[in-house]
Amino acid sequence: MTIDEFIELALQEDLQDPKGKIPYGDHSTLSTVNPQSSQRARALIKEDGVIAGIELAKRIFNQIDPDLKFEETPFKDGDAVKVGDEVFYLEGNPQSILTGERLALNFMQRMSGVATLSRAYVDAVKGTGVRILDTRKTTPNLRYFEKWAVKIGGAENHRFGLYDMIMIKDNHIDFAGGIEKAIDAANTYLAKNNFKVPIEIETRSLHDVDRVLKHGGVQRIMLDNFLVSQVHEAVQRINKSVEVEVSGGINLQTIRAYAEARPDFISVGALTHSYTSLDISLKAIS
Repeated sequence: MTIDEFIELALQEDLQDPKGKIPYGDHSTLSTVNPQSSQRARALIKEDGVIAGIELAKRIFNQIDPDLKFEETPFKDGDAVKVGDEVFYLEGNPQSILTGERLALNFMQRMSGVATLSRAYVDAVKGTGVRILDTRKTTPNLRYFEKWAVKIGGAENHRFGLYDMIMIKDNHIDFAGGIEKAIDAANTYLAKNNFKVPIEIETRSLHDVDRVLKHGGVQRIMLDNFLVSQVHEAVQRINKSVEVEVSGGINLQTIRAYAEARPDFISVGALTHSYTSLDISLKAIS
């Protein structure tokens, strides 16, 4: 699904009764606002953070009404913003402005929340060389936008879905009959299908790490719910032979200690499931 198709579905959700019992449209706006007038509005920041979603808002309003003038300001996606900043202006048919107001703000507020939290995690590990990753713990059908916001905030995307990496987790290992059998099965599958994607395997102990290192066949080892001291030991044992990712219960208070063990990545599900939306409003300019 393209972004434009997604916007169209979101507009249909907002403007049309699913059973078709009432006419299509924003009836509050259609009944009160003169479409023949030209009005201006501003996107106002009401909370400090990192702005994300300006480019998406522009596409939303353009799709609603190509004649609307979307006036950009010096602020771009990824910039730090503070209370009182104005990140774009709109001018044109007020019915078009009001029809797209909530849809644009819903995306911007959520994307800005993700970007703000992502930036906080990136800043927390600054200087260590560790890269912060998101996870698949995203809102169904909104993953593209949440992962877009993660990148705007300065972090990186892990696999996008189930199709672009083999990630052997604890249940895969248990169902396959063990670490070695799971790794062998994954490599056999790739060879049989003439298919190339990286293989990552989750480990639950230093003993698991040793088994993976002895067996080989993967490009990345995940250290899941390890103590900081265990991460230090695992990184030394792996010794850059494969990539190292740390995950599991890490927060802003603890991430620096994990980063100082110098893994390649730390993945944080909270980026897309525990953010707080940034307060943004669209206000008429009289």
